[in-house]
Amino acid sequence: KRLFRDAGVPTADWLMAPVAAGEAGHHLGWPVVVKPSKQGSTVGLTVVKRQAEFDPAVAYAREYDDEVMIERFVPGRELTVGVLDKLALPVGEIIPQHEIFDYECKYTPGMSEEVFPAKLLEPIATECRRLALLAHRTLKLSGYSRVDFRLTPAGHLFCLEANTLPGMTATSLLPQGARAAGIEFAALCDR
Repeated sequence: KRLFRDAGVPTADWLMAPVAAGEAGHHLGWPVVVKPSKQGSTVGLTVVKRQAEFDPAVAYAREYDDEVMIERFVPGRELTVGVLDKLALPVGEIIPQHEIFDYECKYTPGMSEEVFPAKLLEPIATECRRLALLAHRTLKLSGYSRVDFRLTPAGHLFCLEANTLPGMTATSLLPQGARAAGIEFAALCDR
């Protein structure tokens, strides 16, 4: 997140545990996202809406990682951009049945809708793709990655994370973005 900020990739404010619930609320406001720093698939993640929920959420995240991040919750649409070499693929939108694209929505058929390309105004789609490439380069990634964003109702993009080893099944998000760019799964795997 520090590298993103230095490079001009917007990302939500955050704190690292240990931090008191009152301090987290004061600096970030409610709700916050409490998550293991080095875990994937939203495992161990909780959206905390009230101070009383904070300590149990931190304890839950610690079951999966010794580092716990507390991040300002960014409301809005869930977007994702695959990056293949130096190419930003079309932006996709994930429309989950839950408040966030959590583990159940990711891995249970019918719990989310994935739209490629996303129905966005072109300037927003272009900026999202630019930021995905910038995030990919900033972290010195190579080959491929997938960069996730939230688009606020006011039209601001916030980078959630860069997935350095995204799913590579035919129905995973990166291959769906590639297909939207005219790159079929076999060709993607070859590349």
